[in-house]
Amino acid sequence: MKEQSLWYLENLDVGNIFCPTKLGSTVDDKHSKNYSKGDYIYLPEQSSDKIFFINSGSVKIGSINDGGKEITKAILNNGEVFGELSMIGEEKRRDFAVAMEDCMICSITTDEMKHLIKDHSNLNLFLMRVMGSRVLEMEQRLESLVFKDSRSRVIEYLNELVTKKGQRVGYEWVVRKFITHQEIANLTATSRQTVTTVLNELRNDNIITFNRKRLLVRDIDKLKEEIS
Repeated sequence: MKEQSLWYLENLDVGNIFCPTKLGSTVDDKHSKNYSKGDYIYLPEQSSDKIFFINSGSVKIGSINDGGKEITKAILNNGEVFGELSMIGEEKRRDFAVAMEDCMICSITTDEMKHLIKDHSNLNLFLMRVMGSRVLEMEQRLESLVFKDSRSRVIEYLNELVTKKGQRVGYEWVVRKFITHQEIANLTATSRQTVTTVLNELRNDNIITFNRKRLLVRDIDKLKEEIS
């Protein structure tokens, strides 16, 4: 198992499609923009007319419910795409997208993407994979909310994180850019206190260690066993 990107497609240079380069390997300023940590890329009710690619950094996709509570839907990193609902008729954004660290984001309009699809037939498959994987993730999270307790949801998230973004180091697995306890709580519909308690229990059992920058899984098999 290695670090995976759902957005990689063989024989299709997605990065260069979103971030075309000028002579000298510099990214075309027309399509790219730098964001500082905390900057919003878009907000609810704004026009949904672009699709975005993360050239560097990480982005949080979320929404605010009627009670004013933030719901985190996804945390995306280098090489991932967001804002894809603009391609299937979304007129106004329903979510927000915010930079979790300094980022370079490339974007193209939906009209530009439609024209590109004519020249790159694999882009259709790419977009289907993006949207399909998001639907599957939402279904899995819904099932987890219905059938699993808060502790299991936190541990399940850690397993998914290692599967998607972990790198093997000897017998251990490391995930860099480990997110905050509050973000994990937002993703798993639990409380920050619950997340902290579960992480500390796993650390005391020598299954994981962690700090603000990384998660280290010492025993991936034991972590999987903890889900049940």
